[in-house]
Amino acid sequence: MNRKTTLAAAVAVVLGASAFTSSAQTAPATSPSTLDTVIVTGTRVADRTVAESQSPIDIITPEALQATGTTELATALSRALPSLNFPRPALTDGTSGIRPAQLRGLSPDQVLVLVNGKRRHTSAQINVNGSIGRGSSAVDINAIPIAAIERVEVLRDGASAQYGSDAIAGVINIVLKGSASGGSLALDAGQYSAGDGNRYQLSGDAGLGFADGRGSLHVAGQILQQDESNRAGPYQGTAPNTGNFPNVGQTTFVVGDPQVDATAASANASFQFSDRVSAYATVLASNRDITSFAFYRSRNNSGQGALLAQTYPDGFVPQINQYSKDRSVVAGVKGSTESGWTWDVSYNHGENTIDFHTRNTINYSLGVDSPRSFYAGELKYAQDIGNVDITKSLDWGLAYPVTLSFGGEYRRETWEQGAGEPNSYTGTGAQGFGGFTPLNAVDADRDNYAVYAGLEADFTDKFSAGVTGRYEDYSDFGDKFSGKLSARYAFTDKVALRATASSGFRAPSLAQQSYQAVTSTIVNGAFVERGTFPTTSPAAQALGASPLKAESSTSYSLGLVLQPVDRLYLTVDAYQIDIDDRIILSTNITTNTATNNLLAGLGLPGVTAFSYFTNGVDTRTRGVDAVASYTVPFSASSLELTAAYSYNDTEVKKYIASPAVFGSLGLTQSLIGRDEVGRIEDSYPRDKTILSGTWRSDHWDLSLAATRYGEFTVRNSATPTRDQTYGDSWVLDASVSYKPSANWALTLGADNLLDEYPDRTVDLQNSTWGMLPYSNYSPYGFNGAYVYGRITYKW
Repeated sequence: MNRKTTLAAAVAVVLGASAFTSSAQTAPATSPSTLDTVIVTGTRVADRTVAESQSPIDIITPEALQATGTTELATALSRALPSLNFPRPALTDGTSGIRPAQLRGLSPDQVLVLVNGKRRHTSAQINVNGSIGRGSSAVDINAIPIAAIERVEVLRDGASAQYGSDAIAGVINIVLKGSASGGSLALDAGQYSAGDGNRYQLSGDAGLGFADGRGSLHVAGQILQQDESNRAGPYQGTAPNTGNFPNVGQTTFVVGDPQVDATAASANASFQFSDRVSAYATVLASNRDITSFAFYRSRNNSGQGALLAQTYPDGFVPQINQYSKDRSVVAGVKGSTESGWTWDVSYNHGENTIDFHTRNTINYSLGVDSPRSFYAGELKYAQDIGNVDITKSLDWGLAYPVTLSFGGEYRRETWEQGAGEPNSYTGTGAQGFGGFTPLNAVDADRDNYAVYAGLEADFTDKFSAGVTGRYEDYSDFGDKFSGKLSARYAFTDKVALRATASSGFRAPSLAQQSYQAVTSTIVNGAFVERGTFPTTSPAAQALGASPLKAESSTSYSLGLVLQPVDRLYLTVDAYQIDIDDRIILSTNITTNTATNNLLAGLGLPGVTAFSYFTNGVDTRTRGVDAVASYTVPFSASSLELTAAYSYNDTEVKKYIASPAVFGSLGLTQSLIGRDEVGRIEDSYPRDKTILSGTWRSDHWDLSLAATRYGEFTVRNSATPTRDQTYGDSWVLDASVSYKPSANWALTLGADNLLDEYPDRTVDLQNSTWGMLPYSNYSPYGFNGAYVYGRITYKW
C-alpha cells in the first residue's frame, strides 16, 4: 500500500469512529494525583507510592506524553523531563534514523529500559558517527507506540543492584495499558512552518474483558508517515564540482529528519486462574522503514567524471535505508500463598533486526552497468531471559512488616552482523554506505546468570530503609557484584529527607565487542573512509587495542521532599555518579603511509582513518534535579502548574594514553582526542528548565510550556580555535483542545511556536563550507516551528 492510500484509509477509519458513539458512555474519570500512584520501579514493596519513595522517581502520564505534536516517545519524554536529552542528528548513517537519548548527561546505554517491569531488548544499531551517544548501543524506545502507554516511571538513581547491567544513570519503566474496557482513536497531522516534514499518524487502543471478568486484553497500535525535512545550506567554498562539493551557492545536501513509514502494535493481557494465581503476557511489534541521506557526491567525485556524466550528470545524494523490525514477548505466571509469599516466574524474548539498503547510488568499480540500489547487510540483536522473583512479608516486631525479596535470572544474548550482496562491497563499494563484507560478518553470543536479595522496611511511621545486593556472572568477561542502600526519613507530613548509595556496572555490549565496518564520515571538514575495528580483530590488535571489560560505577544521592501546602509538591535531589573504565569509541585517527601499509597488509586497503572501542575514560558526574507541581482548583476548572530544573556536570577524571604502537607508526593524534572528551563533558546542555501550565475545563484544555536549553560546546578534534559554544535557547510549545462532548476532542497546537533555531555554526570548515549550518548536538533539533492538528475519540 502506498503512502497516500495508507493515509486515506487512516482518515476513513477515524471518521468512521463516530459509529461507536453512544449516549450511554461517560467521560473517563479524572486521573488521581501522581503522588498517590503506586510505583513498581525501584522497590519490591507492594503499596509504595511516589510520595513515599526512597529514590527520586517521576511519573509521566499519557496526558503529558500527548501534550505536544510529537509522535515519538523519546521526544515526548525529553519535553517532560529536564534530565533527558534527545537531539535529532542528521548525516550520521544509521543514527540518523534510530537516535539515542541520554539521561543525566550520561551515555544512552547507561540507562536501563523496562516494559511492565521487564528488561527491554536493545537496538541492534551501534552509534559510530558524530552524535551524542557515539559508541553506544541503546534501547530504541521509539519502537513503542505512545497509545499503548498507561504511564512512564523514571527512576533517577542507580539501580544495578536491583536490575543488573546498564542501570547506572537510572531506569525508565514503561507501564502499558491493561484495562478490560475503554479505548481511543486519534488522527494527527502536521508539518514544519518551513513547509516540509509532513507527518500523519493514526493511533488507537482498546480494552476488552472475557471469561466473566477473569481475563483482560488491551491492544494498541499506530501507523505513521513522515516526510523528510531539509535545513542544508548552500556551498560557500572554493572547490566547486569536486569531491563532495556542488557549485558555489548551490544546495545539494539533505540535512534534517528522515523519511519514515512505521507501524507498531501491542497487546497486554492477563488471566486470573484463581484468587491467588494469575497469568500475564505482553507482545510488542513494530516495523519502521527509515530513509536518511548520505553526503552529496559531485559530478566529478573521486575522479569519476566520465562515468557520472552517463549516470548522475548533476551529482547525487545516496540514500541510506533502514528497515527496523522489533519483536518482543513476555509471558509469566504469578501468585501468592496463604502464608504471605508472592512469586513471579516469567520468560522474556526480544529482538531487533535492521536491514540496510543503499539507494540512489552507484558502485564506481562496476562502471555504467552498476546497479543503483544495493542490499548492504543486516544487524540483529536478540535476548532471552528467564526470571524468578519472590517476596515475603516478615513480622519483625516493627511498626510495619519487613519485605524480603530475592530471585534469580538467566539471560542469553546474540548479536549478528550479516554481509550485504557482493555488488555492495566489491571494489569501491556502494557510495554512501558500502555493504558489510563477509569479513565483517559476526555471530556473537554470551550468557549470564544473576541472583539478588533485598530487604525493605518501614521501621517507624517516619523512617524507612532498604538494602539490596546482586551478583552476576557473564560468560565473556567475568562476574560483578552490585549493592544499594536507601533510606527516607519524614520529619513531618510535609518534610522528608531521602538518600541512596549504590554500586553498579555496565557490561560491554556484544555490538561494542564485535562491530566492524568501513564507512564514509567527516573528520575536520574532510571526507574520509573510516574503519571501525573490534578490539579482538587483527587490525585493532596491531593498532594497540585491548579487550573490553565492564564499566563500574558508584552513585550517591541526597534529596529533600516538601509538601508545604495542599496541592504543592516539591523535590530537590543532588547526586554524584563516578564511572571507571567507561567504554567509548576512540577518536577518528587519520592514517599515514605506515598505517596504510599496515592495514593494506591485513586486507584493508583504502582506509584513511580508523577507530576502535576502548575502556578509555573515568568520569564523575555531579548534578541536581528539582521538580515542583501545584494545582489551582476553580469552581468549574483547574490550573496545573509544573516547574522542573536539571543541572549536571560531567568531568573526565582520567583517560588512557595512546598505545606505544602509535609512536612507532608516526601517529601523532591521541587515541582519546579533545573532541571525544568534549562530547562527554560539553556537547549537551548542562542545565535545562521546563515551565508548563495546563488549564482544564469541561470543554477546553489550554496548554503552554516553555523550555530553556542551556548552552553547549562542540570541540574540534584538531584545534581549540575551531571550538564553538552554542547559546542557550527558549522553546515555546502551545496547544488548545476543544471537547464538544465527553468523547471527542479537537486539538490545534504548535511545537516551537516562535520558530526558534539554534546558533549557526560559525567556522566554515566546521559547517562543511556552509552546507551543514546547524550542529547535530542541538538538544531540540534545527527544524523550526511544527504546527499540528489532532482529532481524538475516546470511549
